[in-house]
Amino acid sequence: MKAVIVGYGSIGKRHCRNLSKLKNIQCLVVTNRKRVKLPSKNFQKFNSLDECLKLNPDVGFITNESNKHVKTAIKLANAGCHIFVEKPLSHNSLEVEKLLKLVNKKNLITLIGCNFRFHPCLIKIKKLISLKKIGRIIFVQAENGSFLPDWHTCEDYKKSYAARKELGGSVVLTSIHEIDYLFWLFGSVKEVYSITGKFSGLDMNADDLSSTILRFKNDMIGEIHLDHFQRSFSRGCKIVGTNGTITWDSRTNVIKIFNNKTKKWKNVMKLKKFDLNSTYVNEITHFLECVKKNKKTTNNLKEGMIVQNIALAILKSSRKKKMVKLT
Repeated sequence: MKAVIVGYGSIGKRHCRNLSKLKNIQCLVVTNRKRVKLPSKNFQKFNSLDECLKLNPDVGFITNESNKHVKTAIKLANAGCHIFVEKPLSHNSLEVEKLLKLVNKKNLITLIGCNFRFHPCLIKIKKLISLKKIGRIIFVQAENGSFLPDWHTCEDYKKSYAARKELGGSVVLTSIHEIDYLFWLFGSVKEVYSITGKFSGLDMNADDLSSTILRFKNDMIGEIHLDHFQRSFSRGCKIVGTNGTITWDSRTNVIKIFNNKTKKWKNVMKLKKFDLNSTYVNEITHFLECVKKNKKTTNNLKEGMIVQNIALAILKSSRKKKMVKLT
């Protein structure tokens, strides 16, 4: 199988390292960077995507800036490539429908790169919910707070796409994982209200804080807190039901359940020596297996569009200073 990777920033490098460990894959890397150290001899560097497409790649990994995702995907789809799009799908809705029609017409396999769907703790939580371990779910709180300059210490955060609005940066889009996994766990959202904007002293023009309330179609309530300035990294969720509560702390990878009858907490999962990179390996493996078997992925373009619409509704709600309904 021949794969083209478009973009060689931090996530592009990660995917390339993971692809280098898989068998029978030739990788073509598109980047304008002059000095590039590729992970193996089975990788070739190209300055343009058009040059790569002449070699007829089977799959394409889109890992460039968010504002270039859809245009790159359309070019790959026209060439008949199956498409892996790193999150977020895009920074707006322009040409997304065009991409979907093209993907459907050519019967292409797609996956939006939200690796948290492959996190063992969230997979466990999804199972606990389906087994109704805490009864009917009433509300969920999800948080992801971190310090953007600490993400990639060898790079200047001010130049990253996450910090620059013109490149598609925004805490809502960059940290879209929380929106994605809540949709994955609880289904569609019917309305949102949000305060989102630039609040910290970081040298960036993209939004760095978002506080959002969601009402799901099943009338469950969700709360999402996202920020890019919290030095004490915090990520996880709390799910409250009629019979108890589930909590997950991503720092310790511990899942606990509180039983309303016994009034006691119980650990139901604790991961030891967990390597987050395994979630990236698993999502790539899943994508390539689906391509080989011509099978729908767990998070295809259509689902990615639903999640993107929730994110865009959050941004619209903040701009309009009112509740926004989703169709």
